[in-house]
Amino acid sequence: MPHSATRSTFERIVINQFTPLHCSQAREMLGWNREYLSEQSGVSVSAIERFESQAPVRDVTRLALAYSLEAQGLVFFPGFTPGRGGNVRGTTPDPMGREDFALIE
Repeated sequence: MPHSATRSTFERIVINQFTPLHCSQAREMLGWNREYLSEQSGVSVSAIERFESQAPVRDVTRLALAYSLEAQGLVFFPGFTPGRGGNVRGTTPDPMGREDFALIE
């Protein structure tokens, strides 16, 4: 399978399984406030607030949040609280390579 198709598949998986509740639970687990997550992810505080309140955000914004939290060793599965992945880095591809990265909120 071509790399771009694989990346697209992983992106779709993350977009569908990384939830607003995951985001707030992960921040709590890490002891991060929204400002710190903003610094780590490049996503604005207002976009994080919107996402966590279940308002729509761009896919690239959701991917940037998931990527920055997975970089801390967290993994996300639908219906479960985030878990520590040990050596698992997660499946979220680095969103910096996306064509729409400049549109991050």
